[in-house]
Amino acid sequence: MEAVATTNAKDLWSGGDSPFKVSYGKIMMWYFLISDTFTFAGLLISYGAIRTSQPKHDAANPLSWPDPNEVFNAGPGFHNAPLIFVTFMTFTLILSSVTMVRAVQEGHQMNRSGVLKWMAFTILGGLVFVGSQAWEWSHLIEEGMTPHGNPFGASSFGALFFLITGFHGFHVSVGVLLNSWAFISTYRGVFDRRGHYEMIEKLGLYWHFVDLVWVYVFLAFYLF
Repeated sequence: MEAVATTNAKDLWSGGDSPFKVSYGKIMMWYFLISDTFTFAGLLISYGAIRTSQPKHDAANPLSWPDPNEVFNAGPGFHNAPLIFVTFMTFTLILSSVTMVRAVQEGHQMNRSGVLKWMAFTILGGLVFVGSQAWEWSHLIEEGMTPHGNPFGASSFGALFFLITGFHGFHVSVGVLLNSWAFISTYRGVFDRRGHYEMIEKLGLYWHFVDLVWVYVFLAFYLF
């Protein structure tokens, strides 16, 4: 008769006898994040190569690289405030990463109400970020910037901006959906019945990755 292996919450958090000291699920999440890192790295390296091949910003040269202070100088209800809106977006996403940390900590303590509270804040932060990015896109499109043209300078800027920020925004949107599913599952007591909240930790790894990638996207497009 085969022995039936049993696990408890402690085994899952510590990884049991795994040579990597983590559970199978977390190893798979790390593999996914590493592969996704290469994708984002390829996009940002391509951006850097194209960026350095273009002349620096020159108002008299329509083919020069745009000045971020001119491109990103508006927000809902205000204008001529360079980078204020994207700073708000960045702060919101970073803050949502902090609330995700708190959700994971509450999961370690098997505190369902704590997980629900902090996951709700994380989901709200993700929704605010995605909504803010949607507004920014619509505003820039109204200004005439598209993947095929850019009134602020080099047309390749528009193509790269929509490609990379869109790819990142897709990741944030997927994260919001996954976090919403985890919130509902937590509310229904799914993870309590499993005896652990490892799923929250795995989603936390994904969410922190999305947050970290945004830092590099922010540096590439909005500061340089």
